[in-house]
Amino acid sequence: MDLDRLAAVHLFPVRHHSPRSSATLRAYLDEVRPKAVFVEGPSDATALLEALVDPKTVPPVAILGYRTDGTPASSLWPFAAYSPEYVAVKWAFEHGARVELIDVPVGMTLAPFEGATVGHDDAEDPGGHEREGEGEGEAGREGDADGEGDESDGPASAGGEHESIYEACARARGFRSFEEFWEASFEAPRYDPTSFREALLAYADLARGDGDRLVHRARDAYMARRILERMGPDLAPHEVAAVLGAAHAAAFAARDVDPALQARLPAPVPCAVTLIPFSFPRLSEQLGYGAGNRAPQYYQRAHDAGGDFRRATLEVLIDFTEHLRLRGFMASLADTIEAFRLAVALAELRGKAEPGLDEVREATIATMCRGDATHVDGFLWPAVIGRNVGRVGSRIGKNSLQEEFWREVRERRLPATDAPETFRLSLTNQVEVGTSVLLHRLRIAKIPYAAYAGTRRTGGATRRRGQAAQEVPPDELLGQLSETWEAQWTPATDVALVEKIVLGDTLEEVATRLLEEDLAACHTTGEAADVLLNGVLASSARAAAAALRACDQFAAGDSDLPSLARACRAFAGLASFGSSRSLTSLGDAVIAPMLEKTFARAVLRVHGGCTGSDEAVAAAKEALRTLHDVALSQPIVDRGAWLDAARGLVDSEVVNPTASGLACGLLYLAQAIDDAEVTRIVGLRLGGAAEPEAAAAFLAGFLEVNALVLVKSRPVVEALDEFLGGIAPERFKDTLPILRRAFAGLGVTERRYLLENVLAARKLGDKARAAQAVLLEKDREKLKEMSEDLSQAMDDLDELL
Repeated sequence: MDLDRLAAVHLFPVRHHSPRSSATLRAYLDEVRPKAVFVEGPSDATALLEALVDPKTVPPVAILGYRTDGTPASSLWPFAAYSPEYVAVKWAFEHGARVELIDVPVGMTLAPFEGATVGHDDAEDPGGHEREGEGEGEAGREGDADGEGDESDGPASAGGEHESIYEACARARGFRSFEEFWEASFEAPRYDPTSFREALLAYADLARGDGDRLVHRARDAYMARRILERMGPDLAPHEVAAVLGAAHAAAFAARDVDPALQARLPAPVPCAVTLIPFSFPRLSEQLGYGAGNRAPQYYQRAHDAGGDFRRATLEVLIDFTEHLRLRGFMASLADTIEAFRLAVALAELRGKAEPGLDEVREATIATMCRGDATHVDGFLWPAVIGRNVGRVGSRIGKNSLQEEFWREVRERRLPATDAPETFRLSLTNQVEVGTSVLLHRLRIAKIPYAAYAGTRRTGGATRRRGQAAQEVPPDELLGQLSETWEAQWTPATDVALVEKIVLGDTLEEVATRLLEEDLAACHTTGEAADVLLNGVLASSARAAAAALRACDQFAAGDSDLPSLARACRAFAGLASFGSSRSLTSLGDAVIAPMLEKTFARAVLRVHGGCTGSDEAVAAAKEALRTLHDVALSQPIVDRGAWLDAARGLVDSEVVNPTASGLACGLLYLAQAIDDAEVTRIVGLRLGGAAEPEAAAAFLAGFLEVNALVLVKSRPVVEALDEFLGGIAPERFKDTLPILRRAFAGLGVTERRYLLENVLAARKLGDKARAAQAVLLEKDREKLKEMSEDLSQAMDDLDELL
């Protein structure tokens, strides 16, 4: 490898998304007029460069590379209008120069490399790398490729921890952070191209020695070979410009490239590349995405002003003043001028050529906000971050999923910005029903766009806001009047749409494929019923029909009561409400027999499902409630069989007593047993022959259903009082926890009735009537003063309540 020839190329070091880098780079290219420009970026994306600089393409945009072998992994190369790589490509097209990308291809970037991935970050750029976990569907990131946090090299800080070269540079210059050091040292000063190039090369030569750069040195070797090969014998070094991350350029200038390291790079995996829109919030490290750019909109202003940070500062302060005034705060042009003067003065005191973000924030707090940072954090950061979303020109064809998504977003007027918007869909409107189907398909396909925020059911209840759609039982999404969603487009949305194309050409096909995979993983009737409901919500007739068949097959051998009850609830929902998403293959003729059969099977398993410890029957108790609701609401099921099964639980001494009490309460609510029968049952269950723990557990189960009915019944309270008084002292400690759990759910009204009936049961007469006026908690002491009997009654209740 001819390293001397490589070092003679016009090497220009840059930092990603740096306005000063882009401005000086353009001036440098105007000066040297190369015939070929080689730019750091995935070499297999060179074909996208013409679309990147197409007049109809508006940054921010990003090159998206993704695996096509079924493994979900992707990576992004974002470009703002002031990204030096973008400026270099645009200059080349404007001046007829050859331009190519020369970094490792996407397939190699996403391939495993000694336990990690190759990545595409620059070692000199803390905060300039793309951090893993930024969004759904994005993988293959090189977490901290800049070397920060690597404790193997570098000096120790005062606290004994490793201090990176970036922290050391900031500390040595008296700055509080590396970003402040970068702004003051490289962004604000008005460098000429040669001086900027020399200063950044010197800094990069220092920084590239910090941490482990093995993967980046391997990339050095790859890019060096690529440049030399693409130059060939026809281009002299002075006719070539290479725009690279500063550490790579410094390595080339120092001839510090080891060709043998290229062999360490992994074999590429199958991949494809495309161009997608990006957004300013994704470029901002304030929102968790470190791209070497704390405030994209602020830097865009500086870029548009030719690198004038004073003008950018003034524009931001004017916008912030308007924000304050629109919200009713006292803010005038004089305040804006004073804040600007203070920002400039702070910059001068700190030895900075022009103010930066730190000066903007501090000056705003001190002047317009009178020392309160609340409004700055709420209004100023959105102003400096911006909400710009890019646009990709028509040269890049979207895949069918992207086309469908964006067509639906436009036609249905759904949010298309990188900021959350909340809206409600009325499911009595067929157009909005179609929107609901679309959003449920996206939900099932796990495409990050809309989060389910709530519903208003026909009964008037509202599900709490903010609960994710994935957490809401699918049956609860039927029979409702409206849905509330919170939608936000992010680049991760397009990433997922690109990745999911391997599953189908339409969102319906993708949702169907994923539902079929979920169905293949099902083992119970209840699980299959959930797939059925999701198939209905997404209007996937194929998945719904397959799930219906699976439900029938599973139910034949399913002995799990909660699973069968879950399926009954799903079928009952379909039978009662059908679905606003019409499915001609599913109707009452199919659903009704399935509900009838599954309900009968569930009833047969009620007794066995309620036998066991409290933990074992916890799910079965919920199943009892479900079956009870289905029995009362669906005339096609055998209601008598359910009532007989529930009565069997009440009379059984074998099943868990909590389940017996719950069944008793359900029967009373259904008026299947009257007051006299309830009194008799409770008297037997709480009688002297009953074990205290079992009796208390029965009581707890009954109270779960209808505590008010129990405490209002004087005979029942008398039986309860007699039961409590008859517990042997040595057994009371074992029973007390169960009793306390049983009475924990009593509200103020229930406690009042309980106290009245306890006083009446103990025949306290006039004292009981006098107590009516002092039943509130704050009058407890007065009650105790009335008599020892009342005091004893209150003490007894204290033990329980």
